[in-house]
Amino acid sequence: MCATPVSPSQIPSDPGAAAVASQTANSPMVVRWRGNEAYQTSFDAMREFTAARDANTPDEIWLVEHPPVFTLGQAGKPEHLLVANSGIPLVQIDRGGQITYHGPGQVVAYLLLDLRRRKLMVRELVTLIEDAVIETLAAYNLAGERKAGAPGIYVPEGASGASAAHAGAKVAALGLKIRNGCSYHGVSLNVSMDLNPFLAINPCGYAGLETVDMATLGVQADWRGVAGTLAARLESNLAAHAATLPKVAEAAATDPSAEAAGMNPAAEAAEKEAAAYAAAMDPAEAAISGGQPPQPQADVAPAA
Repeated sequence: MCATPVSPSQIPSDPGAAAVASQTANSPMVVRWRGNEAYQTSFDAMREFTAARDANTPDEIWLVEHPPVFTLGQAGKPEHLLVANSGIPLVQIDRGGQITYHGPGQVVAYLLLDLRRRKLMVRELVTLIEDAVIETLAAYNLAGERKAGAPGIYVPEGASGASAAHAGAKVAALGLKIRNGCSYHGVSLNVSMDLNPFLAINPCGYAGLETVDMATLGVQADWRGVAGTLAARLESNLAAHAATLPKVAEAAATDPSAEAAGMNPAAEAAEKEAAAYAAAMDPAEAAISGGQPPQPQADVAPAA
């Protein structure tokens, strides 16, 4: 069926505009519609933006659609590319996770955020992004769920309609890089794609994982409409988090030790968390994986 969001979303009035600025409770946000863009161009631009930003640089969300490309995370294993001569380029990148595919008909949202300034911990950001995808799907009458230890969004067991035949399939993938307290990379949501390239890989390093799009689940949606809905949900969730900060500050003010040390407990926790990720995954920097679905072994959860 053809579909538009069930409830109105705060979609920018001119999706074709180069950038749309909007205020959050914490700092300005810019949404950039970059359109169809080669992956390497976006990747280089994200790294350059993050390297050049300072404490006053507004956070940005970039909305992109890529030509066909496989991307392999910083610790990715090349053997997860099953077809060597597929004709689709492979780009080694610096996010967490294994291999995934980007292509036409997929909304990619890159989140270039100053996590320290937002007092936003990495796990909170992952949850915020996943919530935004679930809310976007819900706007089109589709159900989605997260899986513990496997960032991304999946078709839930017990889903109805066309989704029922695809329980457990992945519809959105997530991967982040954290550098100097700032994030880049982001989330991809499959709208209406040629899904065959996913058969040439073990998606996220997991053999046999089915990957679907919104069209497979029974919804024929407009790319720009989905992109706008996702951006609006991301902005809303970031603003909701920012709205909690005065309460955090008030709690910190009641803690004499924190006040005497001149520290914000939430910011200190975020720093410790980033350091823990760095130690676990990269000597100098931290990355969050797109995740693997839970493995068949009992009581074993994969690393995110």
